[in-house]
Amino acid sequence: MENLKQDVLYWSKRLYQKGLMPSTSGNVSVKHDGKILISRSGVCATDMKEEDLVLLDLNGNVLEEGKKPSSEKLLHVLIYETRSDIKAIVHSHCPYITAFAAANKEIDKHFLADFAYCFDKIPLVPYYLPSSMDLAQSVADCFEKYSCALLANHGVVIGADTIQNCFYQLETIKNYVETYFAAEILGGAKMFNKKQIDEIKKLRK
Repeated sequence: MENLKQDVLYWSKRLYQKGLMPSTSGNVSVKHDGKILISRSGVCATDMKEEDLVLLDLNGNVLEEGKKPSSEKLLHVLIYETRSDIKAIVHSHCPYITAFAAANKEIDKHFLADFAYCFDKIPLVPYYLPSSMDLAQSVADCFEKYSCALLANHGVVIGADTIQNCFYQLETIKNYVETYFAAEILGGAKMFNKKQIDEIKKLRK
């Protein structure tokens, strides 16, 4: 567990340094040995220490007295319940990615090979009150098919087998949206056609 905590702290700092988790926004968790380790409420990712990580059971019950987990713990619990292959989750309020969520637009245009390789699209979950069961359930339902979702007027959630891979995929999305906005200034990105997208997807195998 000690190594796992250090891993979470390391990648949380990287998330902050890359602008993927500004200020005290967002939260992270990992699942291990039938338990969930999640960031506490109101902590800044770059300042996070071991005592800022809270141990939960798989139902979201706090196993360490006196510690307050992220208010979005239900979201994490239901995703883990839905997807046994997911072992780490990052919920981010990265401004560039959240711009799409704020505009209520899913990310589904393919013009970068690395994005097309990793994602078919990033779907949009309708707005629900943050930390609510409605939000958690809606995201979990989305994760039956996808491993990443935009939360309307809120942020983005991504799941993977490790927190390291959550970081890499989230950075891929950030690179995509920054490139998209820059390309708009230059007249708009030129999209791949279906044949090109299919060829890229075949590289996954």
